Amino acid sequence: MISIKKGIVKNIISEKADICFVEIDVEGIVSKAVNYNKITGIINVDDVVYVNQTARNLQLGTGGYDFVILNTRYDSFEYKNIGHIMKMRYSPMQINVLSVEEQDSPYHDIFNNFKGLNGMPAIVAELHSMLAPTAIILKKLKPSVKISYIMTDSACLPISFSNTVHYLKENNFIDTTITIGHAFGGDFEAVNIYSALICAKEVAKSDVAIVAMGPGIVGTGTKYGFSGIDQASIIDAINKIKGNPILIPRISFNDARERHNGISHHTVTVAELVNSTCTIAVPKLKHEKEILLKKQLENNAFDKMNKYFVDVEKYRKLLHNVKDIKFTTMGRGLDEESEFFNACIAAAVYCSDLLMVD
Repeated sequence: MISIKKGIVKNIISEKADICFVEIDVEGIVSKAVNYNKITGIINVDDVVYVNQTARNLQLGTGGYDFVILNTRYDSFEYKNIGHIMKMRYSPMQINVLSVEEQDSPYHDIFNNFKGLNGMPAIVAELHSMLAPTAIILKKLKPSVKISYIMTDSACLPISFSNTVHYLKENNFIDTTITIGHAFGGDFEAVNIYSALICAKEVAKSDVAIVAMGPGIVGTGTKYGFSGIDQASIIDAINKIKGNPILIPRISFNDARERHNGISHHTVTVAELVNSTCTIAVPKLKHEKEILLKKQLENNAFDKMNKYFVDVEKYRKLLHNVKDIKFTTMGRGLDEESEFFNACIAAAVYCSDLLMVD
């Protein structure tokens, strides 16, 4: 169930405000580890620490990292934060945050007086790798657009783990981050998707929200057993409070798993489960690939969706011209998974046409 080992910090790889990547010697084997500075304190070379090795021992997709859970240099550690909402509740690492809607928040009354999103577009993505291409294309097309990224708790919980988010914020491709549920570390904390959408509209004053999990989707190879299934309830939530949901379909022609060929079975399942409607932005493809997509879209599950086809070829260069971030999904890049990234471009192009900003 859990594997915890003691080790010695040998090297600091890199460090940002909330997170530090280190190398730790555990029983003569040096491996990479993550230290969250506000949870286990600032870490130094030669510190003796305890690390959670469970995921790496199982060879799961955490990037090959262990996680520091205790630094013995501290007899006690306290990082004071305001707020009364607990995240990671009832776990040994539970923390308190100030949620944007709680009574002590200066924005509390906004949530009681809220009437609706007034058609604010909200792009719904399954994978964290969809965030960067979507946000960058939106900003390239509409430089003055204000974008909120809403990170759900369906994967990674600390937003600081995401190098993508750090890059997008640092380069002004996203303006505000909101972490919901047990996810934490955003510019704003929210209890749920409804509060996060209201925060994006009324507090952050954003023109559009992009909703997606952090790194590390869970999948089981079964129809319903994947954490991206929350897209269905997110779409319904956006509609319920008068937003305009846009779904990015997960598309691949280079995934060895048949269930992800063309439009992924994940997207099909979300379409079956959603109780309302949305626009699904679909990139125009060539020859047999487009024939397959159109045949898949004939599935009754997509009847309730507005299908919007976008010619994305002239926009792809906007991503290729961005040199200081590597676009990958499941380890494959822009050219290997062109249709995957084309779907992100299609959603951004469709969304940009809705916006009344330059």
